[in-house]
Amino acid sequence: MALPNDHDTKHGNAGDVTRPQPPMTEETFANLGAPDLAYIRPVQTPEGAAWGIYSANGTQLGFAPQRDLAFAAAVQNDLMPVSVH
Repeated sequence: MALPNDHDTKHGNAGDVTRPQPPMTEETFANLGAPDLAYIRPVQTPEGAAWGIYSANGTQLGFAPQRDLAFAAAVQNDLMPVSVH
């Protein structure tokens, strides 16, 4: 991936001066990937170790006793599972 050079950051294709993008709000960042992604991570429950399934904004969607079952549950609900380490 090429890094932008000085010319890229000052002028667009039509010679217009580009403007810096405003920073993302916390809400926008929290919902990045929603509603298509499900984050899968190991968690500790009162019953023991499990795999948590979370929406992009961190809302708990469920738990599964095994990692592959957590991924399968996400896929069955039309979500693309990704691991969080």
